[in-house]
Amino acid sequence: GGVSLEFETTMPTKFMVGTEQGAVILGNRKGKLPAEKIVASFTGHHGPVYAVQRNPFYTKNFLTIGDWTARIWSEDIRDSSIIWTKYHMCNLTDGCWSPIRPTVFFTSKMDGTVDAWDLSFKHSEATLSVKVCDEPLYSLRIQDNGQFLACGSQEGTTTLLEFSPSFYAYLKQERTVANAMFERETKREKILESRQREMRAKERAKSEQEKVVDHAEDEEDTIEYKIANAEKMFFETIEQEKDRFEL
Repeated sequence: GGVSLEFETTMPTKFMVGTEQGAVILGNRKGKLPAEKIVASFTGHHGPVYAVQRNPFYTKNFLTIGDWTARIWSEDIRDSSIIWTKYHMCNLTDGCWSPIRPTVFFTSKMDGTVDAWDLSFKHSEATLSVKVCDEPLYSLRIQDNGQFLACGSQEGTTTLLEFSPSFYAYLKQERTVANAMFERETKREKILESRQREMRAKERAKSEQEKVVDHAEDEEDTIEYKIANAEKMFFETIEQEKDRFEL
């Protein structure tokens, strides 16, 4: 079943659903046939996808939250995400993009921590981690100008966080840097995806060849094959003897 839903108003015919099985389904509201209604499926999480959100600046790139990771995808790549966080010690529960900076997003975790990520700075670790409470956080909502972030906890408490200007002040050339980063990572995954397809094709061809060889060897072991081979050799010998006597 579906766990999370993404609907971008600038793309009125498309929507995305995060499922319990760890996949994200891209749908088309105007599709008439089943193949038209489900455009694509992206699989990468090991459990329910709790959040799906498109990047507000580059809508073909989207963020997903599930299991112990946050992942960023491109609609051009189906088999793998293009950027992902490390595996955390506890589950992630929600996430959202900054509405001001295209490389900044936020995540919440079961241990009550909020992480702020700035991809223009580093991918491997969060730029800032804040311990909000000792209970699990389940929801995040960012203010339109990116300065305040509301966090909802398991016990029904809402905490409002205020970030420094470095997280919500737009940086010069940041959109150019973000676009170059997403394009670079997408190209890298395309190359890896193509390489994996080639390797799988070679493995299939090798497997088929081995089956043909095994089948030929099995035929050679049968009584019918041995009888036919003996008959062939017998008649060849007779023909050779006839030729010898004629000479």
